[in-house]
Amino acid sequence: MNQFLYLIPSLIILLGAMVLMFMSMYERFSVKNFIVVSSFFLIIALGFTLLNINSSYSVQPFPHFLNDVLTFDSFSNFFNILLIAGTLLTLLIGEHYFQHRSYFKGEFFSLLLFALFGMMILAHSNELVTAYIALEIASFSVYIMVGYNSDDTKRVEAIFKYLVLGSFIGAFYLLGVVLIFGATTSTNLADILIFINNADSQNMVLVYIGFTLILFTFLFKIAAFPFQSWLLDVYRGAPMIITAYMASTFKIAIFSFFLRIILGYIAPIIDFWDGIISIIIIFTLVFGTWLAITQQIVKRMLAASSIVHTGYLLLAFIALGYKDNQLINIDSAYAIMFYLIAYLLSALGAFGLASHIISETNVKVTYDDFKGLAKQRPFLAAMMTIFLFSLAGIPSTIGFIGKFYVFTEAINAGYTVLTIVAIIATIVSVYYYFKLIAMMYFYPSVHYIETEEFNDKRVSTYAIAFVAILTILGGIGSAIVFFIPVINIDTIINLSQLSVQSLFIK
Repeated sequence: MNQFLYLIPSLIILLGAMVLMFMSMYERFSVKNFIVVSSFFLIIALGFTLLNINSSYSVQPFPHFLNDVLTFDSFSNFFNILLIAGTLLTLLIGEHYFQHRSYFKGEFFSLLLFALFGMMILAHSNELVTAYIALEIASFSVYIMVGYNSDDTKRVEAIFKYLVLGSFIGAFYLLGVVLIFGATTSTNLADILIFINNADSQNMVLVYIGFTLILFTFLFKIAAFPFQSWLLDVYRGAPMIITAYMASTFKIAIFSFFLRIILGYIAPIIDFWDGIISIIIIFTLVFGTWLAITQQIVKRMLAASSIVHTGYLLLAFIALGYKDNQLINIDSAYAIMFYLIAYLLSALGAFGLASHIISETNVKVTYDDFKGLAKQRPFLAAMMTIFLFSLAGIPSTIGFIGKFYVFTEAINAGYTVLTIVAIIATIVSVYYYFKLIAMMYFYPSVHYIETEEFNDKRVSTYAIAFVAILTILGGIGSAIVFFIPVINIDTIINLSQLSVQSLFIK
């Protein structure tokens, strides 16, 4: 029975998805009802994950039934908290957006929980085929949510582009699994590690090729160069709140699985990909920065900037291979996990706030459309400024702390040149982030919107304010409000350490 407790969060999310699916059969339920029910299941699941937040454990329950394909440990629990919290915040921030779009039905919220279920299973996976199934559950749910409004041609274009390219890159993953199985006769990561530790260089060829193909899938899902071509069109075509979900929560799920692979199983051979990853980092930072600078639509600018943040995370990934009397650089793993939290808050806040602003109007699209927002909506302009500060890495925000950790670990690992490129990209990012701030505060509005018709007393407004507070407290929490442990920087690092240590429990 104790083993069953570890499965409860995932099962609650799956149950919630099915309940919402059956509820969608009846017309009497409103969008608000679906949001309430979804939030209920998410809060219950989040509560169960928080029960084990301060303990270090690693369990493979029901081995005869699950065949050791899933690992329930502090590491996966850490990411489950982020995934559930990210989904819950997406729902709450998008509450007003959902209610002002008639095409949102009950099936949409069921798909959202099915996507979350796939992401959670991906975080637990320690077997390649299981990970692929989990990834496809999440991916296909996201595909449908991207093109949910079939009456909009941009939505239809976005879903087909994402579906075709996503399915194509999935074939690379499967081919990589086949090659690895051909060399090791297993797809379980623990068995693959045993093979790696005992094989000679000649027998490792298929393993190297296989993991390289799997790496392509990883790079596509996180939109790293040269696999980023789908991102701008898909993010632009998707509903704004789904863009927020893809840019923040979905990306965390991808990193959770590949971080597990690197830390727990392929650490002895991780240096093999240093050269190609270094090149990818440079091009990701440069190309993402160029795309962000050239955009006039705010949504596309935020989408392009997410490519740059992917480059920062890859910089921390390459620093994992730094060896100083140890197999892997654990401190870089902590930096990755902290940055994922920072980016979750900042990206979800920025994209979510943009959806909140356009929930009653489609005017706020380009930079010019945001002129004078500070006078029309001073509260929302202040929140957007906080999120943009964090994305740019301005001190006193959690984004600054995240970049500081990543850059420090990269320099310690000897990747000084790559870090300089990343710092230059950060400096340039001030231009396109602050350009939007300038539009809000220093230019008169080109559109007239009646302020009295805009009601800020709603769930989405409070959710945005909550995320903005966390963004600030995550940057100055240790110095100002050290007595609240949940927002203490040291506490986040300690939880990251506890999570990573569980990967090595035998």
